[in-house]
Amino acid sequence: MSSILESFDKIKSNIKNLETKRSVNIVAISKTFSMDHIKPLIDIGHDHFGENKVQEALSKWTTIKYDNQKLKLHMVGKLQSNKAKDAYKIFDYIHSLDTQKLVDIFSNCEKDSLKKLKYFIQVNIGNESQKSGLPINEIDGFYNYCTKEKNLNILGLMAIPPNNQNTKKYFEKMSELNKSLGLKELSMGMSSDYEDAIRYDATYVRIGSSIFGSRY
Repeated sequence: MSSILESFDKIKSNIKNLETKRSVNIVAISKTFSMDHIKPLIDIGHDHFGENKVQEALSKWTTIKYDNQKLKLHMVGKLQSNKAKDAYKIFDYIHSLDTQKLVDIFSNCEKDSLKKLKYFIQVNIGNESQKSGLPINEIDGFYNYCTKEKNLNILGLMAIPPNNQNTKKYFEKMSELNKSLGLKELSMGMSSDYEDAIRYDATYVRIGSSIFGSRY
């Protein structure tokens, strides 16, 4: 388990060396890993973790989150509308908001509760048919619906760029889009490209294998 902490410290050091003026949050992507594997990070005080399946998150995190109120859980995978109510129960952040149906469900959940989630709107920045997210030309209208009509707390945008050796171009475009909406937070960058993402104003990076190792 010491290798997990060493890897995590290395990532923090890399981020510090970028000398960014923005605060950068490392979301440790813990999907498929057991709590025993994750716990070393929790024990040193790391708070932000990411999962991509609602049922796995509920079974894995419900008890430990009840005992540790500082823990923040991020939904980083595609979210089906029939799972949204359960997602609302366990997650604190949703990184994959991309349909009006999801917005309506979360808005109704928040009307009946004191709990308010934090959201990122997912953008299909590479216009890839196999990926979720909104096309660029729909972002403005969707953002206005989320905030003005449904009063959701939209922190920023999120994207997973195409894996085509040209991620910097997409990171730059995401930064421009985020600024055009006046948003302060930006979710992009993973194990292979988080440093470039941070150079283009990412404030939440989603890092899994570089911390926890390979998944089987």
